[in-house]
Amino acid sequence: MTQGKLIWHVACDESGTDGQKYYGFGSLWMKYQRRGDFTRIIRDLRDKHGFHNEIKWQKAHKKDSADFYAELVDTFFKHSWLAFHCIVIRKGMVNKEFHGGDYDLAKRKHFTKLISSKIQSVVKAHSDRECEFRIEVDPIASRYQKADEAFHVIANNQIYKELAAKDVIKAVVTKDSKESEHIQIADFLLGAVMSAFQGKASSEAKLAVATNIASYLGWDTLKHDTWSTERKFNIWYFHDPTIGKREIQTHSVKLKYPLRYNSNSLLS
Repeated sequence: MTQGKLIWHVACDESGTDGQKYYGFGSLWMKYQRRGDFTRIIRDLRDKHGFHNEIKWQKAHKKDSADFYAELVDTFFKHSWLAFHCIVIRKGMVNKEFHGGDYDLAKRKHFTKLISSKIQSVVKAHSDRECEFRIEVDPIASRYQKADEAFHVIANNQIYKELAAKDVIKAVVTKDSKESEHIQIADFLLGAVMSAFQGKASSEAKLAVATNIASYLGWDTLKHDTWSTERKFNIWYFHDPTIGKREIQTHSVKLKYPLRYNSNSLLS
């Protein structure tokens, strides 16, 4: 019997693109058919804590939301079919010669690199199946008004060049984060990582949230990157060895809730 198509849903957000020391892009991954489970889980969590605001890192400092965010983190790590992958870049490390002296172009390239690289890993892990990816993004901060369309075309071209798999990204949809809890979770997790890299959590409450997330990885801080094979929570520090010394250490992850499957794919 022929196995059916594998479809993934990927939600993306960005941080630090307003001139901070580091900028980054984050992505929340799940199988497409898990979207209903995800919606139900988040709805039940909201109802339990009476939390009906937008899930957002910038608001994670509020004391009356602390229990909600703590359980949100626990919920993410408990469900093996959810994954978060991000890329972090120190702006001073970007070699402008490769990007026509344009940081805006460099940022778009790094976002494309994150998503296309992860998709290639998934497609390789499921070489016997047809794979499809549907992506939603918070509006990409760029001078180029059609940045989302350009990403769609370029990423598909990169994947085809490497794997001869055509148009695996089926759709790229721009959504305001207020309309997508998937993007909101990506924002929240990326914000925690970026606060560790920027070294300036704006409150003790936010620092506690970031430290709590790190503890689920077996770490004391999120200012590390993971090995490229890490599936559940992957931090990719993009380093150019021609520019200078690597300042971020790669650490192995010891998950509080170990994944219950043996696969090279991102998700079960």
